[in-house]
Order: sequence, then C-alpha cells, then structure tokens
Amino acid sequence: MQYGHFDDKNKEYVITNPDTPRSWSNYLGSTEYGAIITNNAGGYSFYKSGGMGRFTRIRFNSIPLDQPGRYIYVRDKQSADYWSASWQPVGKPLDKFKSECRHGSAYTIITSEYDKIKTESKFFVPKDQIFEAWVIKVTNTDTKKRELSLFSFAEYANCWNAMQDLLNLQYTQYIANMDFIDGIIDHGTNIHIPAMPNDFAENDQGRHTFMAFVGGETKGFETDLENFLGRYRTYANPQTVERGECSNTKAAGDNVCGVIQNDIVLEPGESKDLIVLMGVGEAGKEGKAVVKEFGSIDRLENELDKLKTYWHNRIGSVVVDTPDPEFNSMMNMWSPYNCQMTYAWSRAVSLVYTASERDGLGYRDSVQDLLGVLSNIPDESKERLELMITGQVANGGAMPVVRKYAHKPGQEKAPKDEEYRSDDCLWLFNTIPAYVKETGDIKFYNKVLPYADKGEATVLGHMRRAIEFNLERSGNHGLPCGLSADWNDCLRFGYDGETTFVAMQLRFALKTYIEIADRLSKPEEQKWAEPILAELDKNIQAHAWDGEWYLRGYRVDGMKFGSKENKEGSIYLNPQSWAIISGAAEGEQAKLIMDKVYEHLATEYGVALCNPPYTYDTDYHIVRSALFNPSMKENGAIFTHTQGWAVMAEVTLGNGNRAYEYWRAYMPAAYNTKAEIRQIEPYVYNQSTHGKYSPRFGNSRLPWLSGSATWSFFAATQYILGIQPEYDGLKIDPCIPSDWKGFKALRRFRGMQFSIEVFNPAQVQKGVKKITVNGREIEGNIIPVGVMKEENTVLVTMG
Repeated sequence: MQYGHFDDKNKEYVITNPDTPRSWSNYLGSTEYGAIITNNAGGYSFYKSGGMGRFTRIRFNSIPLDQPGRYIYVRDKQSADYWSASWQPVGKPLDKFKSECRHGSAYTIITSEYDKIKTESKFFVPKDQIFEAWVIKVTNTDTKKRELSLFSFAEYANCWNAMQDLLNLQYTQYIANMDFIDGIIDHGTNIHIPAMPNDFAENDQGRHTFMAFVGGETKGFETDLENFLGRYRTYANPQTVERGECSNTKAAGDNVCGVIQNDIVLEPGESKDLIVLMGVGEAGKEGKAVVKEFGSIDRLENELDKLKTYWHNRIGSVVVDTPDPEFNSMMNMWSPYNCQMTYAWSRAVSLVYTASERDGLGYRDSVQDLLGVLSNIPDESKERLELMITGQVANGGAMPVVRKYAHKPGQEKAPKDEEYRSDDCLWLFNTIPAYVKETGDIKFYNKVLPYADKGEATVLGHMRRAIEFNLERSGNHGLPCGLSADWNDCLRFGYDGETTFVAMQLRFALKTYIEIADRLSKPEEQKWAEPILAELDKNIQAHAWDGEWYLRGYRVDGMKFGSKENKEGSIYLNPQSWAIISGAAEGEQAKLIMDKVYEHLATEYGVALCNPPYTYDTDYHIVRSALFNPSMKENGAIFTHTQGWAVMAEVTLGNGNRAYEYWRAYMPAAYNTKAEIRQIEPYVYNQSTHGKYSPRFGNSRLPWLSGSATWSFFAATQYILGIQPEYDGLKIDPCIPSDWKGFKALRRFRGMQFSIEVFNPAQVQKGVKKITVNGREIEGNIIPVGVMKEENTVLVTMG
C-alpha cells in the first residue's frame, strides 16, 4: 500500500494518506533548538538536549507513538463542530477530512480541508534562532461567512529533565508556574531560584519558555492541562475546545499546557494568516522581542526560504542521476539529510530514543556518523572529529558518551575498566583518513589534541594509542578481547574472550596506520606496525578461520561462537564483510565467505546479522542476543547498520549485481509502494528489520538515528558509484549492476565542482577503461589534484 510519494524537485516527501502504519516523522531546528514533528503534528521540542532540555512533553511507547504534539484546534462557532488542522488528534473520518503532509529539509507543511475550511500549517525553526514558528493560513472555501475559533496547543513538561518530568512526580508536580503576559504565555519551572545559563547541565534552576499566537482576536488562554482536556478526556475531545471558551487559568503545579484562543471571521473565499511562536525565554522579555521581530508573515516566509536554501546547500555535495529513480530520491535528499540528523543527535532524540541512556554523543556511533557528512560539511566535521578524539582517554580507550555541552578535555574521569568497549577508537581509522582525503588537510595528522583525562598527543599519536589499547588487551589466540562489547552490545566476550570482528578492525587499523606513516615519511612507525600486522594476520588465519567462514569469537576456555560447530548463531555477517574490507581475506577465500553469506544470511529484506537465531543452545552470559525473540534486534534480525558493510564487501570483490541486490533489499524508498511491509517512513533508514524467523518479517523499527544512514550513504556514493576521495585526488571506480548503461553525478570536492558521466557500453559490473577530464585522457582512475579546475567535466568509460 502507498501512503505518499517523493517530490524530488522540492526535496520533499509528500504524505497523502495520514493513516500511516506508524507515525512518520521529521526533524526541525538545530542542535541548539530542536524538535520532532510527525505527519499528524505529533512530537516534542527541546533546547540543546533531548534529555536535559525537553520542555514540551512526549509519552514514549504509546499508541499512537507521537502524542501529544503541536496542535491547532479549529471550532465552528455556528455548528459547534471542531477538528484539528492535522488529522490527529481529533481524527475526523477520512472520507470527510482531506490531509497532505510535506516533510522537507528541517520543515514540515501540513495542509487539511474539512467542512469547506482549508488550513495550511508550516512548522519550522528559523535558522540560528531558539524558537519555532507555526505559520497558519485558514481559507474559507464555503459560499457563506464562517466564524471560527482557533486554539493553539502544546503540553509542557513540568521539568526540562525528561526522566524527572515523567517519573519523579512527587517533585515535578509542584514546580511549574504559568503566566499570561501581554498576550504571551509564560511557562516557568523552578522560577523562584535563579537561572544558570552557564551551567546547562544543572537541573535545579529557573527556566522559562513562551508561546504567542498572533493574527486573530485573542479571546482567552488556558494553562492548566486538566482544565483544557477535562476529566477522563483525551486530546481528541478537549472540553475547552468543545465548549469554545478558555478559563483563563494561570496554573501552578500539577500539569500545564499552553493554549491561546484566537477568533477569526472569514468571508467566502477569504484567507487569514496566523502565527504561533514558541521558544526559550521569558514571555515578557524574549517572547515580546521575538513577536516584535518575527511576528509577520513576510518575515517568516523569508526565514523559511532562507532555511530551505541553507539545508539544500548543506546536503548537495553529491547529486546523482541513475537508472533507478528511487535510488536517486534517496541520494539527492533523504540519505544525506538522514546522515545530518544522525550526526546532529547521535542516538539521543527520536520517537523511540528517550535520551535517558545516551544524552550526548555515543563515542563509537558519533565517530562513524561523521563519514556520512564529511563531504557536505567538512569544516564542521573537523570540529566534531576533534571533539571525539578528545573523548579518547590516555590508555587508548574511550569515554562511552561525550556530552559536548559539558565536555572538558584533560579533566574528564576515565571510565572504569569494565566500561571499555573494544571497538570504540578503532572507528577513528575509518573517519580520520576520510576527513584528510576529503579536504587534503594532511597536517591534521600532526595536530596536537588532549586526551579526555590527562596528557596529549598528535592525532597520529591518538591513533597509535588506539591500536595499543587493543594489543594490550589480547587473548589466548592473539586476537583482541571483546571487553564490555565489540560493536554488538549483545556479545560480551569480556576481558578474556576474543572477538574476530574487532580483529578485522584492528587489521584495518594497522594497514591504515602503515599507509599514513608512509605518507608522512615516518619509517619508524611503519617498522613498529608491520610486524604486528604480520603476526595478527597469522593469528586470524590460524584461529579465526572455521573452514568456510570466519568465527565470531572465543570464550576464554576456547568455546567458539559463530562456528559451524554451533547449532545456533553458526555464521555472523560482520567478520565476513570486515574480512573483505580489512583485506584479511582475498582471492578464493574472500569469494567463499561472501557466497556463504548469500547462502545463509541473505533474505528478501536484507542480510541477517547471524543465523540461526538463538533460543537455548548458547552461553547467554556471553550471547545476550537470546534476550530477544528470534530474528529480532541482535538475535538474527536484519541489522541495517551492517548492510552497508555487506555492500562494500561485494563491491570490493567486483560483484555489482549482488551489491545492488543487497542495497535495494533494505533501501527505504524501495518500500514506498508497499509501505505496509516496512511500516516506518519510506524515506529514512532504521536500526533493524525483523528477520525471517519473526512473525513480523519485513517490519522495520527505530527510524532515523542509526549508523545505517552513514554506511548506506558511504557505500552508495563511494562504492557503488565509486566516487572516492583520495589523498592525491578523486578516484572514479564504479561497481554497478550490469544492466545499468551508465549514470551521471555531480560532486563537490575541495571547493571544486565535478560533472561526471559514466558510460557502461559493455554492461560490466566493475572496471574503468578510460577517463577524460576536461577533454584530456588521464592515466589510471584517480583524477590528480594538479589537473583539477574550478569546474570539471569528467567522462568515464567502463570496460
């Protein structure tokens, strides 16, 4: 079933049926002031942090998933009928209520029509501001005059600390204090103690937000939630809207909300514009100032245009035209935009992530997330990369979470030994070279940065320390120990058991380190790393090879995991894909393991993490995957984060057909016309999809904030399309389906533009026969920096 379509020209996804299988969402704002909004105007708003700065309320794990939200209720004064400008929460019958939602780049537009009244609501956060705007146009399509009352609505948190607000009711039910100042609602918490603007993390301080509603005749307000809803009522039938009159209550304690009633009269065919402005600050100060400066339609329409331009520039480093229009829709808007949101919010704020566990930048996730945004925001990425490098402690491990609003390099407390994860700092070997290759900033390797706890080192020194961290924590077979986790949080090999996946990562790290040392003319560093790599290679082949594929790891007593000897979890994806990515497996061995992946793990909706799933035949102290039902999450589901690695492995082997088969199997847009299968948004990636042993096979869960966004974009642009930044230039090495006759791409690289056209007359999967740059043929498939101009035309013939 189809609920919407891609509008590629406007870079929007258009939802034409609001009754989507799950709430389909979008992000507004920035890391300073952010918000989540769904196709039915659900969601919440937050300042700086979804955990410490959430000032409107959301109730997680509810049905629907997105309530409450930012609502506009409309009431007809003659008939007393009422509805909401979005289909929910009132939920009028869809044979009478028409709705369209356009999710764009940091804005959402919801249009509805009911009983000959049309509303258009534009939601966005103006660039560099800490308030949001709801720009509302109401049109009378009737033949008679209509008198309407409009009610803005937001349910406020009593405490900005989300967990305190939702759970510590014996405290938070007594701290909210509401006011109505010059027509603006003031939402205050702990107002009798000072604000502490320089100590955001301090929970106990005075805080304020405001709401203004301008454009009509203000008739009243409501700030007590129970007064607004009424006893035993819901957002679908609030008594204040039903009776058409506010109580003008200034609430203190209990639960609070922001409601302002504006009345309008519309002649036939007439339209009127109204504006809701909601943001951070006191109503009498910041609120009044915002209304004065931004309280006009012309100003806000201009701000929306500026916002669109900003975001379209921010995601435009790669523009493609391939034979697959759904691939194009993803690559030209939604894939890079999803990467931007994941980069911004890590795993902290969504309709599923509550920020209760990770209110900050998870180390391993955020280092990987940079790969998806480097080409679009290289300077900003450098700042974030330096922040993450300073999250490494002096022993080479990492802090699990870096809270950028409170991070103090050189003064942080190192994690306890049992908190370290074996993969954390090894992701630096993917991201640091990618940054240097994208920008040409080779001096970055020599930049000195502090450790989180004490001391400092060059960036290269940080990288060496990361390698040493794993070497110092190796097991009986000379493979890295798993520590508390090795990317897979449900595999706990500990300080004695060993992980093959991290062994492959370590191999990649050593190989990369040797390449960097060679480029920096540091032979002593090469001499240090080369024998370690040789020894690791020997150990991998001697102890991690299981005959047809690589093991997942060892328990301390030598018990194998991910082996054909195991009845459950006998083969895992990650060691196989990373054996190819790291170069540990080559030739016939490489072909064999990926053929076994196809045989045992590939499904119509993606490649499973492991197979068979765990039920009883394992040591659950190590394999915590058995906590989950079979084919769910880490217990053999299609874990989307890993799909890009499978694609990269197949591309490395030259298998364009299989690589693209894998890519399309989980590509969100491929399910636009069969959304009932995937259920979540067909325009963004997700964490996992139910596997073949699950009764929900094909259903996807946890959209938006996932490493799958980064690795999918990276695999598609740099491996399938083969447009790869290198130290000395731009490499063009596509690996595409054999039935593609070619493709076109625009690529921004080091401030220059490249118009690339690839021809595939022999219909091969991989191989470049000829490249011309600005009319001249070059040797090889790397465009040297020396021949590049401001504008470049590149013609590539495969064969």
